[in-house]
Amino acid sequence: MKNVSEISGIGGIDGERARGGAAPEGSGAVPDVTLRTAGLPAWLDPVAEAAATVRGEQLSRFLPPEDGAGRQSAVLILFGEGERGPELLLMERSGSLRSHAGQPSFPGGALDPEDGDPRAEGPLRAALREAWEETGLDPSGVQLFGVLPKLYIPVSGFVVTPVLGWWRTPSPVAAVDPAETARVFTVPVADLTDPENRATAKHPSGHHGPAFLVESALVWGFTAGVIDRLLHFAGWERPWDREKSVPLDWRS
Repeated sequence: MKNVSEISGIGGIDGERARGGAAPEGSGAVPDVTLRTAGLPAWLDPVAEAAATVRGEQLSRFLPPEDGAGRQSAVLILFGEGERGPELLLMERSGSLRSHAGQPSFPGGALDPEDGDPRAEGPLRAALREAWEETGLDPSGVQLFGVLPKLYIPVSGFVVTPVLGWWRTPSPVAAVDPAETARVFTVPVADLTDPENRATAKHPSGHHGPAFLVESALVWGFTAGVIDRLLHFAGWERPWDREKSVPLDWRS
């Protein structure tokens, strides 16, 4: 699917950082990685239903190699409820990084051995661990309720599992390492669905895909592609001008 750009990185998956896989000791008990839809707010039902039925080829034309190649990774797509209703948690990469500087993304990163089997609970543990490491999020306040099919980022060779979570008990979040993360912020879903905030990002290489101009940031690449498909399959998408474009430069 042309909406997901292959030129985008995700979260901490960039080779800039090498962390151990320690469990989030400051978050209390061992994080619960049980997938549960019971107790979700009604507005999340369409997302949970979409996650249970959507196929990888409906999300992206870039799917994991059949030979099993690629580094296993995960991102946390965390829905919360703020002053303006449903919202998503995002982080913005530091402007000093060598790749994808200043680009918004989901919290996420590569699986560590301690996370466990990448075919089972490994991506769930990795998504929570990375969110804790990058934003200080308390995993005990997150209810995981779905997993999207694994996707692939050809330029970096990462196999990405998007993990869906409900921020049942919000906790303070902020950039843990300013050298890596410029800020952590939430975006109201209402802003993501607003046609005025939507555009097509165009890279000089010829790649193009959906983009969102929200919270003084341009969300594009892998993150925007996944958000775009979630809005579509959840039935939240509103018609928008696909001819409206925003240019990217070679450093993006």
